[in-house]
This record gives sequence, C-alpha cells and structure tokens, in this order.
Amino acid sequence: MTKAIDYFYTHISPWAYFGHQVFLDLAQQHGIEVRFRPVHLSGVFDASGGLPLARRHPVRQTYRLIELQRWREKRNLPLTIHPRHFPVDPTLADCCAIALAACGGPVAQFSALAFRAIWAEEGDLTDRDTVAGLLSRLDLDPLPILAEAEGETARRTYADNQALAIELGVIGSPCYVLEGEPFWGQDRLDLLADALASGRSPYRPV
Repeated sequence: MTKAIDYFYTHISPWAYFGHQVFLDLAQQHGIEVRFRPVHLSGVFDASGGLPLARRHPVRQTYRLIELQRWREKRNLPLTIHPRHFPVDPTLADCCAIALAACGGPVAQFSALAFRAIWAEEGDLTDRDTVAGLLSRLDLDPLPILAEAEGETARRTYADNQALAIELGVIGSPCYVLEGEPFWGQDRLDLLADALASGRSPYRPV
C-alpha cells in the first residue's frame, strides 16, 4: 500500500515556497502520494497559539527577515523580501489549488507558479485576472476552475483542511504529515527524508 503525506500549506507562505519543489522531489523519490491540503492559517494559529506576522514581537519579525535571506540563498530561488502584495487573503489561490486537486489537475505546477507570482514577480493573488493568468500558463481554461474555486465545494474543503490541520497538530505552513507525524517547516525536510528512508514507525508524544 502506497504511503501518503498530507501537505498543508498556503501560497502566502514563503517557507512553503522554499520547500515546495524539494518536498515534491522527495515524495517522488520515495514513491509517496502527496495529498495537497491548502489551508488558511487563521484557525490554525488560534488553535495552536501562533500569531500572524503583524502581531509578532519586533525581534521575531526582524529575525524572519534574516532567515528569508539565508533560505533564499540556500534554495537558490528568487525572493522579494518585502513583496508589494503581502500580506493578502490567500483564499482564491488556495481554493484554485483545491479545485485542481479535486479534478486531478496540475495542482503542484499551479502552486509553484502561485508561489513565484507573489514572492518573485510582485503578483497579487487576490486579483482574479492574475490567478487566471497563472492557470492559462498551464494551458488550462481559467474560468471553470475559478468558478469551482469560488464555489461551495472548494470552500467547504478549505474549511475541512483547516479542521484536519488542527486535529493533526499542524502549527504553520508548510507542514508535512506522515502517518500522523507532523514535520513543520521546510527546514524539517531532511528529517522527513530520514523517516522515509528508514521506514521507522511514526513518533508520538510521550
């Protein structure tokens, strides 16, 4: 039976951007199914004691800026430290990913484009035309996908992803959950790789 990883992320997370392709390559290497679960972090933060960026202590905000520069160099990815359209509500882009996943569409490729749009191209993920342009770049008809993303089914899945994230102990984006064991942050991908390579049983609270 093929193992699966629940991939919780939001497109306005630079950390998810940094880890996206590395994680997908790792999953492919080990023959792991990826369950894409875009999630709004508001409820996750409320449940886990986290704070949105603007409410964090200035020292933590400053340290984040240093870390962004480190990981930009480490991952060799373009990144605007202060993008023009951040923070914004990620719901439209996140729900487009949900709609694509539901129909077996190119969700991984869409998310890669969405990450790059906000973090490297000064794109506005709340703008319908911007998101439609990303879908068009994948040779998709954007209108039915946008309609699905704005519909009840995708929004219900978005809420379900948030509830599942809270249940599984997710505390931020990205979080990779393997057999109930959460790996929070793209800087934990080496530990996830070790777990996959060893085939060990998942760790639980003791």
